[in-house]
Amino acid sequence: MKPDRLSGGQASLFWQFAVMTDSILKPVPASFEDLAASRRLWIEQILRPWCRQMPLKELRKAEQEWLDIAGKVDVNATLWTWAWERFPALVHPDLPGVHETHRVVIRLKDGRTASGFPDARQSVRGTLILVDYDPSGSLHTQGPFSIDEIIQAEPG
Repeated sequence: MKPDRLSGGQASLFWQFAVMTDSILKPVPASFEDLAASRRLWIEQILRPWCRQMPLKELRKAEQEWLDIAGKVDVNATLWTWAWERFPALVHPDLPGVHETHRVVIRLKDGRTASGFPDARQSVRGTLILVDYDPSGSLHTQGPFSIDEIIQAEPG
């Protein structure tokens, strides 16, 4: 069975087994360069995709242990940026966090839509805040929207 068709607990066990099995089958890295390369590979093939598909509850658990999981890296530039990558319209490949310079339209699980510019300062820990000007010229804020509520984000 493919890991993307498993429930959260099953997927967690699948990845634990896959990582354990993978580490048993592969020899210990012979050099620091090999060790660093294997870490980068693990980040790109396991950790980053995990961040893209996990619900907010799991992401917040990971945030608490991020130093142990990912090393000395900024949780906003890694965990939360990678989590938002499930919606390409919200991120820029070279910048951390949500991307503020493009207007987006989001669709929520309950059928509602919202539009505006993501506010990177206010959009923290898996919640999105949108800002835009209303017809009278006043700044209008929408949200917070949980990453779990959003089913689509498109340029708008």
